[in-house]
Amino acid sequence: MKRPKIAIESTTLGNGLRVVVAPDRAAPVVTVGVYYKIGSRLEHRGKGGFAHLFEHLMFQGSANAPRMQHAKIINSSGGKFNASTSYDWTSYFEALPSNALDRALWLEADRMRALKVDVGSLSNQRDVVKEEVRSNVLNQPYGSFPWLDMPRVAFRNWANAHSLYGDFEDLDAAELQDVQAFFRTYYLPNNAILLILGDVSTEEAVARSMKYFGDIPAGPRPHFPDTAEPEQTEERCGSVEEKFAEVPALAIGYLMPKRRTTDWCAMALLDHLLHGGKAARVNRNLVEEMQIALHAHGGIDDLFGYDRPSQMTTQIRHRPEVSSQAVLAAFDSMIHEVQQEGVTQQETELAKIKWRSAYFSRLEAGAAHMPRFGLMHLLACFTLFDGEPQLVNTILDEFLEVSRENLLEAARKYLRKENRAIVYRVPTERP
Repeated sequence: MKRPKIAIESTTLGNGLRVVVAPDRAAPVVTVGVYYKIGSRLEHRGKGGFAHLFEHLMFQGSANAPRMQHAKIINSSGGKFNASTSYDWTSYFEALPSNALDRALWLEADRMRALKVDVGSLSNQRDVVKEEVRSNVLNQPYGSFPWLDMPRVAFRNWANAHSLYGDFEDLDAAELQDVQAFFRTYYLPNNAILLILGDVSTEEAVARSMKYFGDIPAGPRPHFPDTAEPEQTEERCGSVEEKFAEVPALAIGYLMPKRRTTDWCAMALLDHLLHGGKAARVNRNLVEEMQIALHAHGGIDDLFGYDRPSQMTTQIRHRPEVSSQAVLAAFDSMIHEVQQEGVTQQETELAKIKWRSAYFSRLEAGAAHMPRFGLMHLLACFTLFDGEPQLVNTILDEFLEVSRENLLEAARKYLRKENRAIVYRVPTERP
């Protein structure tokens, strides 16, 4: 099957900064991204929440760009910017007209070289993070469900189990010298990837990368904690109080196979069969046919964005008059059917078609007005975890080669009770 091939070039500067360029002259815009290999999973104990805190601190000014200057320059250039923290990375990105590319590169290089953090900005952003947790998580119905609730139940290694936001105690204990040391440890060119996509030639992109980033000194290779999990031998369960909603919920998370294996690809296709829309098995069985669930969906969150333990998770909000155990039994019956009978050849081929369509859509997808955001993120992940940005053109083949037998084997190996964790979200009893 003929498919489009994305032009990609990559190089590594003398200071270790990896530069990935994807020229595209279709429109006069560029997207710039900088990914640092530091996320909540890579923090050390006692520094929980630092990765996310830095996502905020990086907009508080640098040596030559005072506080709020980043936003003013990008916005006045007709662009947009944002940042994100995950378990294995923190990213910063902007999209703007291509004649303003130098401004974006200068801003990113200036804060990589010399972030300006003082006691005032630390105190201010610490409070901002706390308020974000209160408003988006603690005081929202199902606010932490299941993305913050599940790791605490599913994992035994603190690196994987603790909250992406960290504990307020760790944030309160953070001193100026702590965050300065964190910056010097992880915000290094040799611990980062620079991505430039859009209306620019490879030669221009590399030359400008060298101009703005080339003289930033490298640092010692960061030491990351061991993120390996002990072997799981039994089902793990936990319960969380739901203070605002009256509908009970549960989440079932199965540990995923190792990245880039046949089982990993097979589980991605099983994910589509189980969660890929209203016609998929989870919604069809629990919501439409049995009518015991009000809402049932799920999946693998950012399949390509993890290099360490991750899960395929199903979320179910069910009718209050139906017990959680009855809902779980219905879910287990559906999984048992997949394990015993497998899926038909027709279902297998349909899953591949849907997967291929979803992959191509992701390559073109924007986010928050960021052109080609999906492509940027995939290039970053393939570079960060696999050392191969060119995988963006070939990895689809690894999924399309999965057979019906591979799907059955993966279902029996990974959709087991001994390989899963369950979180029950139980509404508070009202007087």
